[in-house]
Amino acid sequence: MHAHDTAAEPAVAPERGRRGRKIRAILAGGLVLGIGAAVTLAVWSDSEFATGTFTAGTFNLQGSTTSATAGFTDHPTSATAAPLTFTTPLAGNLSPNSTVYAPFWVRLAANTTSPATLDLTTLATTEAGGTANAANLGYSVYAIAPAAACDATATTGTLLGTGTTLASNASVAGGTVPLTIGTPVTAAGTAVQLCFVVTSGATLNQTTTTTATWQFVATSTAP
Repeated sequence: MHAHDTAAEPAVAPERGRRGRKIRAILAGGLVLGIGAAVTLAVWSDSEFATGTFTAGTFNLQGSTTSATAGFTDHPTSATAAPLTFTTPLAGNLSPNSTVYAPFWVRLAANTTSPATLDLTTLATTEAGGTANAANLGYSVYAIAPAAACDATATTGTLLGTGTTLASNASVAGGTVPLTIGTPVTAAGTAVQLCFVVTSGATLNQTTTTTATWQFVATSTAP
């Protein structure tokens, strides 16, 4: 019996040893899992902000019947249109087959921040007195140098509009002319002279007063 008991003991010890190793292995695995679950990754974040401020510029067109440097003011409506002074023969005593000339200067006012293009856009007429004369008066408008003479030589300038009669659509024929801003911007831009040429036909009616009103529009362009 004693010998039997002694021989049986070694068969039990290895099994306990294996169980012990298995337990330790399971515990070790559990520790690994536990450590893995406890790890927290740090998260970093950063921000950038940008802001823009937008301020509208200033834009103003003005005209003068005096000269390229004086007498400038605003004429924003047909009711406040600048009265042109035509050369001899006087427009107030016009006869058939005559041509008269009148200068008008335009410029961008001081503190205007964008250059522009000038365009003749509309023409309107009114009649008083006798038979209407709009059909008996033709016109052309040229952009010429500020100090140039507004006379028959104006045809060398840029044609802004023309019509065989004052009833013609002003926007159909003609081009545009650039207007510059002042340097510095607190100064007015360089003036452009507009020369109006009006020619009477052979059938001009007597005792009729015809008033023509031209509208010019300056449209800002990219500086």
